[in-house]
Amino acid sequence: MPTTIDHAGSWALARLSADGRPFPALVSGDRALDLSASSALGQPSSTRQLLDRWDDALPVLDELAGSSDGWQPLAGLTVLAPVEPRQVFQAGANYRTHVIDIAVAHADGSDGRTVEQVRADAAAEMDTRLEHPPYVFQGLPSAICGAYDDVVLPSDGKQPDWELELAAVIGRRARRVSPEDALDVVAGWTIVNDLTLRERIFRKDAPALGADWLAAKNSPTFLPTGPVVVPRAAVPDPGDLRLTLRLNGEVMQDESTKDMLFDVAHVIAHCSSVATLLPGDLVLTGSPAGNGLPRGRLLRAGDRMDSTITGLGAQANRCVDE
Repeated sequence: MPTTIDHAGSWALARLSADGRPFPALVSGDRALDLSASSALGQPSSTRQLLDRWDDALPVLDELAGSSDGWQPLAGLTVLAPVEPRQVFQAGANYRTHVIDIAVAHADGSDGRTVEQVRADAAAEMDTRLEHPPYVFQGLPSAICGAYDDVVLPSDGKQPDWELELAAVIGRRARRVSPEDALDVVAGWTIVNDLTLRERIFRKDAPALGADWLAAKNSPTFLPTGPVVVPRAAVPDPGDLRLTLRLNGEVMQDESTKDMLFDVAHVIAHCSSVATLLPGDLVLTGSPAGNGLPRGRLLRAGDRMDSTITGLGAQANRCVDE
């Protein structure tokens, strides 16, 4: 567990535990403030309770962050996933270079195209996709684990892969919000690593049914989340954040959110046009290039993933066999 979290702004929202008792907390670098006893916040027992009334809680959190009473060292506390969402929305194929690399990795040559042709076709598809809504599917909250927890590789999985992503944490109930107003429903940002079993995305026994995201994405611990939620005011523009993932110290993913096909606001707006977004929900915005499948290097027991996004802290997850 970390002794400090490097985050933007003066504070971030966390979910911590001491002696097995989870509680919502403010984190400021190497300090933590237990919020569960705060009468001004209604003695919340979870971060979801704060996110359910985020507009009212935010000024109180700002005030508490400036106080000197009740803070304790972060060292010695367990950092849990900062949110317990009711819904998880996952944008797919939303980074240009990533889409091209994955198209090449999945091509088996059976259609007669060369690697260069597959790459050119995928690049041309980018312009066409902008004429349609973002591609978004749903994940299961049960896949979430903490930013420093072990990732358990399923015993029957063959191609576990990493996918570092920026996630928006929703702070207001939202339905049919416009792209222009979409960031107003965001409470803050967090890091996710949206792991995938590549071999389970496309089922050969039912090709007409499309991708099987349930099987590919939702193994327990396949969504490391956190360590904190950084409030939107501390990172007002998600349009140029650096995502970096290292595998055993070697850089694998290193890209800016500028490479997104659909920006964060358009992804959120699209999700709200289909469903009602609820406070505490996660909206994942896609993963950049640098995944394992195109490299021919998938995850195995003993691997360590270290992930950062500008201003949002860092994750460190070790892979273990089921």
